[in-house]
Amino acid sequence: MRLTRRTALRAALGTLLAAPALHRARAAEAVSYLFPAPSFLPAFMPHHVAQKRGYFTSAGLEVTFQTGRGGADTAKQVAVGNADLGGGVGETTMIVRANGLPVRGVALLGGRPIFQVAARKAVGIKGFGDLRGRKVGVIGYQDTGYYALLGVLAASGLKRTDLQIQAVGAAGMTQLMIAGSLDAIMATPDWSDAIEQAGTALDHFPIDAVFPAMAQAVFASDQTVQRRPAVLRGFVGGLLHAVRDCMQDPAAAARDFVAAVPQHAGKEAEMERILRRYVADVYPTNPPDALGRFDAERLRTVQKFYVENSIIQTAVPVADLYTNDFVGQ
Repeated sequence: MRLTRRTALRAALGTLLAAPALHRARAAEAVSYLFPAPSFLPAFMPHHVAQKRGYFTSAGLEVTFQTGRGGADTAKQVAVGNADLGGGVGETTMIVRANGLPVRGVALLGGRPIFQVAARKAVGIKGFGDLRGRKVGVIGYQDTGYYALLGVLAASGLKRTDLQIQAVGAAGMTQLMIAGSLDAIMATPDWSDAIEQAGTALDHFPIDAVFPAMAQAVFASDQTVQRRPAVLRGFVGGLLHAVRDCMQDPAAAARDFVAAVPQHAGKEAEMERILRRYVADVYPTNPPDALGRFDAERLRTVQKFYVENSIIQTAVPVADLYTNDFVGQ
């Protein structure tokens, strides 16, 4: 076939048009993210929204989600390289870093704690001091909700032996409260919603009134921070984009979450209701553009409290617990 100028130009144009797609395909980098609890929980709505809306893909990432066994264990798995990134709460790094595990927070998903103490109204608990002798549920003894509870107890003049703390797993947190087998739990907004929708009235006690606990966080190992900064910028940027989407339009975000997570098919209204609790109680920051950033003084206060109350044995430099280098880039 004779190669004319026109066919040559067409071939060159086709190559130019195909080049970006080929580059994106080559550039996609595999990233594993380890959740501290089952991935379908509404607490992880922003992660699924970011995945569904292509924010990770646009950053050149191919993200896969996996499930771990509580925030502290998740941080350990990230530290030793069994997952690229993981989640827990903001204070998790001080728990594992003191044991020589090189992991730090790279993004904080809100300015308020993800946990509240939720007590069955029928029990008549009026404050943290009334937890004495009560049955209180946590996911597990390696979960960061348990450590936050210990902080609340210490701030309230109680010891862990003053009440019956039970590790009941994610499902047990709602089921045992509804059944009346627990008096209170360290509750996330989705668990509180499920319990109340089942007809069990609750009293809620924000824990940052006595203990400066934090929202969910994203963790990475020191090695990943040093060697894969582009991955962290892409993941953190995509996830925070999704958090802002959730705050701006909870209804649309809930619909995308349901579309991405088959377990919640037909539950758009329920997911929106839960998400609005996060938007009101967990995500807000002051100032608003602080979303994603760690506060060194808050970390210092929490770590000092943990050490003084023997929740952890050793303090580490606060600068080793986090980095804000990947937020807002």
